[in-house]
Amino acid sequence: MNMPDPQAMASAWMSQMTDPSAWQALFRPAPLDTSPVASLLKDAGATIPQQALEALRNDYLQKAAGLWQEFLSGKTPALADRRFAAPEWLSNPMSAFSAASYLLNAEFLTAMANAVEAGPRERQKIRFAVQQMVDAMSPANFLATNPEAQQKLIETKGESLTRGLSNMLGDMQKGRISLSDESAFEVGRNVATTPGQVVFENHLFQLIQYSPATPTVHQVPLLMMPPCINKFYILDLQPENSVVRYSVEQGNTVFLVSWRNPDASLGGTTWDDYVETGAIKAIEVTRAISGSDKVNAFGFCVGGTIMSTALAVLAARGEQPAASLTLLTTLLDFDDTGVLEVFIDETQVAMREKALAKGGLMPGRDLATTFSSLRPNDLVWNYVQSNYLKGKEPPPFDLLYWNSDSTNLPGPMFCWYLRNTYLENSLKEPGKLTVAGSPVNLGAIDAPVFVYGSREDHIVPWKASYASMHLLNPGKAGANRFVLGASGHIAGVINPASKNKRSYWTNDPAPATAPAAAVKGKGKAKARAEVEAGAAVPPAEQWFGGATEHLGSWWPEWAAFLAAHGGKNVSAPKKHGNADFQPIEPAPGRYVKVRAD
Repeated sequence: MNMPDPQAMASAWMSQMTDPSAWQALFRPAPLDTSPVASLLKDAGATIPQQALEALRNDYLQKAAGLWQEFLSGKTPALADRRFAAPEWLSNPMSAFSAASYLLNAEFLTAMANAVEAGPRERQKIRFAVQQMVDAMSPANFLATNPEAQQKLIETKGESLTRGLSNMLGDMQKGRISLSDESAFEVGRNVATTPGQVVFENHLFQLIQYSPATPTVHQVPLLMMPPCINKFYILDLQPENSVVRYSVEQGNTVFLVSWRNPDASLGGTTWDDYVETGAIKAIEVTRAISGSDKVNAFGFCVGGTIMSTALAVLAARGEQPAASLTLLTTLLDFDDTGVLEVFIDETQVAMREKALAKGGLMPGRDLATTFSSLRPNDLVWNYVQSNYLKGKEPPPFDLLYWNSDSTNLPGPMFCWYLRNTYLENSLKEPGKLTVAGSPVNLGAIDAPVFVYGSREDHIVPWKASYASMHLLNPGKAGANRFVLGASGHIAGVINPASKNKRSYWTNDPAPATAPAAAVKGKGKAKARAEVEAGAAVPPAEQWFGGATEHLGSWWPEWAAFLAAHGGKNVSAPKKHGNADFQPIEPAPGRYVKVRAD
């Protein structure tokens, strides 16, 4: 099947930034019809059953006729879409009718995509491609059909258009859409400001040791592993929403890996390097400086995949350095990868391998474009309308400033990751992969685990996060704990305890006991172990069905988990590093300040 390439579609958006003629389309409406979808289905070799298509057609014609009658009678249609919430859309009958017609057409095209006869992966790709078309064709995206932008043009006597063109030209030079007032932030000045020192560095990462904020600390240090696909300061934005600062204030000696933003000199770096020279080295240095044999290991997103792989490699070597393991929105079982699945199939992975497997860089800009395409209305078209059509400047927002601070990835590492996890899902199979010379068995990691997922996460679906419960500590009923937070991949994690916002769910059942039928004919201890092993990790939906919702942040739950595995309280260290690992420079260090663009 000749499927569309979603990565190429997403990249095409940003390529328009350097083509002024392409931007002329923003100032004229684009008609919405079914021909692009028909062409897409034809190219993909997919079909829609005639009966289903006829039913869709009849439904559409009936609703279209009703909408036209409303327009003729002067009735303003309801617009249940936040893109058309401004009063300008309803005050102008033509604008209201334009928006309502668009929503009806969008409903029809989406229904066509959902009715396609194809395999699950192919259907998801078709739905994704159609959604990109539908979102791009909204009348809110064009000056000629956006009454808000037209009103702004009149009110400012053309100044909004002048500012919009200036904003557009500036973004064309940057090659990306401005999501935030980037002049408002500076790494180390008002983001990534938790005090500390870089106490180790190699060609791949710097290790930061943060200054204590309490007179005593838990004996076991916390080692935080952020994703290498983004910069670490998502965990240390500003004092009021910093995971790092909160962890320090809870009496933890916190060490954190700051990955280097790869340049051409790191173009040959592999997944093995990230595990051995990155994670395992960070564990070694943290233990040496703290004097503790154990660390409370922490991984966020891809950082959790790297940390878990490293602990499995160490387990194969006979080492168990983790007192506990925290995994935030992390994939270990890649069976359900959500909408990211549309970017990954054999053809696309082979294409990446041909270009990058032997060396080179996956540009951070391309990665950012991919993630923006997952939420185009929020991360693309919203800013096209505001920045360009209305001539507004984006307000300062620390999270979106971080979101625009891209990182590159080494080609060999990126290709290994795509094939062995997303495409072939081999990491979950004990012994199937060899990393840094050792077989990987996640079940061999001997440490209690705190697993967190976000309910509305589109990058790591919460049920995929929950799947780690089946892989870690097999047969140990009480060793794993799952907490589900509200919101998405980032906002769910960055939910400060001090603000008492959102909510989270827990389901911590009492230890199971073996029923008499299970005990009969077996040793009581063996029967109970079998029952507990089976009952300890229920299916995700069953877990949620019995879960309790709590208002506020899940952070205190995690802090209690760390405290339970932090050992005794000891005097806080009076200096950073030790005789072998002397402070190099103040946090946040040099590596995090290097920009990909």
